[in-house]
Amino acid sequence: WTHDASFIPIAFYPHWRFRFERDKVRLADRWQKWRRDGFEAKFDEVLEHVAKNGPVMALDLGDGEARGNQGWWDWHPSKTALEYVWRTGALAVKQRRGFQKVFDLTERVIPPDILAVEPAAAETIQWAAASAMDRLGFATSGEIAAFWGIISPAEAKAWNETEAGSEYPRVPVESVDGQRPRIALAHPTGLRQHPDDVAPPARLRVLRPFDPLIRDRKRCQRLFGFDYRIEIFTPAAKRRYGYYVFPLLEGERLVGRIDMKRQTDADALVVRRVWWEPGVRRSRQREARLVAELDRMRRFVGMAELRFDDGWQG
Repeated sequence: WTHDASFIPIAFYPHWRFRFERDKVRLADRWQKWRRDGFEAKFDEVLEHVAKNGPVMALDLGDGEARGNQGWWDWHPSKTALEYVWRTGALAVKQRRGFQKVFDLTERVIPPDILAVEPAAAETIQWAAASAMDRLGFATSGEIAAFWGIISPAEAKAWNETEAGSEYPRVPVESVDGQRPRIALAHPTGLRQHPDDVAPPARLRVLRPFDPLIRDRKRCQRLFGFDYRIEIFTPAAKRRYGYYVFPLLEGERLVGRIDMKRQTDADALVVRRVWWEPGVRRSRQREARLVAELDRMRRFVGMAELRFDDGWQG
């Protein structure tokens, strides 16, 4: 329901009740427009099937139901209903099998003591805004709301006017392109820190596409001038870089991106290509730092070799 490819403490679960209630209306309206007809009639059927038969995957449902030819997102009615009752809280994901989610009744997945907690709307707004600020350091109302995806920008802005929100002073934040600074809230702790105390290591690092530093693409581009998109769902002929490209962070600067793959049949981490950002010089020292990081990645993914395709130095 929030950051892709992330671990989230189960203690946070009760705050998603706020989102569940909103999504009951929001998703129903949206999916009536662009999902397959008839999914609403499948809610009870899907829940009864799970209650009776135990955990299910989408492929266990919908025998004989028609679906279109629009790929992954063109769901049949039972698949749409399954996703809906999960996203609105009646089901929970018990585990995954490859890319397939395995669903079960929420009360059979979420611990009873967690399910028993029902925070008021004001509590969830306070938690969502304050915990986002703890992690972002400084943010606009829109960025605070986007961090968890539970509250709205208007609610985040109104929170700042409360006594709790007033603890976060307003500061101008410059953009890398020199545009007019944006006014944002700042965490008091961050304002008290000396730059030397939070200086990042100089080494070059590979970031995953969902790293908190870059997951808000607009914020990343505004602060670092780094235009990053995941092109998994982009047709190959239209990709600017590659299927699964990782950003490269050196110190406090995003310096490039890399296309690499764990190739199990060759027992190797294979580097296909590297792109350096405009203004970043490809030097022997920088490439040595990159190779050192890639060898660390090789060990992390359990491959015996690090290999480079011909023409990898883009």
